[in-house]
Amino acid sequence: MLTNNLIMKRVLILKLFFFIVSFSVYSQGNTEYTGGYKIKFNEDGSKYLRIIAWGQFWAQYNDNVSDNTAKLNFGVRRARILTFTQLNKKFLILTHFGLNSLSGGNQHPIGAGDRSQLFFHGFWGEWKLSDQISAGAGLHYWNGISRLNNQSTLNMLTLDNNRESWATIGLSDQFARHIGVYVKGKLGKLQYRFAVNEAGSSTLDNRDPGVDNTTVYGGRRILGSADAGKVFQGYVDYNFLDQESNFLPYKVGTYIGSKKVFNIGAGFFNHPNGVVQADGQGDDVSIFAFDAFYDAPIGSNGSAITAYGVFQSNDYGENYNFGPYATGNMIYSHVGYLIPGQKDKTRFQPYVSYQNRSIDAINDNYNRFGIGANVFMTGHHSKLTLEYANSKVGNADSAGVITLQAMIYL
Repeated sequence: MLTNNLIMKRVLILKLFFFIVSFSVYSQGNTEYTGGYKIKFNEDGSKYLRIIAWGQFWAQYNDNVSDNTAKLNFGVRRARILTFTQLNKKFLILTHFGLNSLSGGNQHPIGAGDRSQLFFHGFWGEWKLSDQISAGAGLHYWNGISRLNNQSTLNMLTLDNNRESWATIGLSDQFARHIGVYVKGKLGKLQYRFAVNEAGSSTLDNRDPGVDNTTVYGGRRILGSADAGKVFQGYVDYNFLDQESNFLPYKVGTYIGSKKVFNIGAGFFNHPNGVVQADGQGDDVSIFAFDAFYDAPIGSNGSAITAYGVFQSNDYGENYNFGPYATGNMIYSHVGYLIPGQKDKTRFQPYVSYQNRSIDAINDNYNRFGIGANVFMTGHHSKLTLEYANSKVGNADSAGVITLQAMIYL
């Protein structure tokens, strides 16, 4: 049963959300977004520097915390700057840096803390080999597995990406980015991306397999770079309707009715000897997925639907279980509906999401249900998202979280 105090707190959050929405609707109105900040080095704009900046700001209420922990907290979910430059159509250089999840609990007095520092999310160069094929090298985001493992954080349908779809964050990479080489391109309506990368030796999983008597994701750290130094990944998708851009690796979450897209895809990730078992022997990490994405307007009244579904098989070694990473299978889906309205006015998009993930190590399942809504003041460039998420492992108590996000990107 909900206590009166809890009910009042949730009502206050909802009132705050709708107050902000109503203020935006009756303010001076939306301004047209005309392509962002782009520095042109010649008259036709073929030589340029493009700059993108965005921020996502959270107010989160969590009733499942200890008595000495605040239940309502504020934070900066993402603060990012991305630039890319082409002085010639034959090559491109991209730089992406920022910070994540800055809160009162991890700030540093002079900005020197691990989580409060800026770091590179990407830095790569790319060369055009032909009209259909390009190759690149560096710290890159041309990932495998699924569409959500290549998700852009600028235009997600849900409040945030499905966490378990970023299946290697902190285990073999630097925040979902590897150092390596890649190729990407198109064959008719088929798009592809493949990469060979270095595995990181410093990972979130710093356990000792012998001491902890468990499988540990630390192959390169324990076995060395010769045996566990490389990872291989790829993703292909077939574009049945409108063709999506693959100029950059970031997959769109929802087009808000501006395109008609239907894609099916498949991808993989393989890390030979990526994990080490309790007996000291290496074992391969193998992840693959199949997914489908549909995004299209409905009729002529401005409404649209966005739908996505994925099946993902996660093999991190026998009985691996570490935070959001576990050997087992996962099914995830989400559906959103853009309510009819004019494109240059405030728009509303309610959505639902669901995840079911098996955890072989404990012979049980993890379930997560989310329900929320986006309020677009100027498309994805200025929006609010309110979401309630409830998660549960097996017969344990469920945990519910309410999050309000304000986002701006230019």
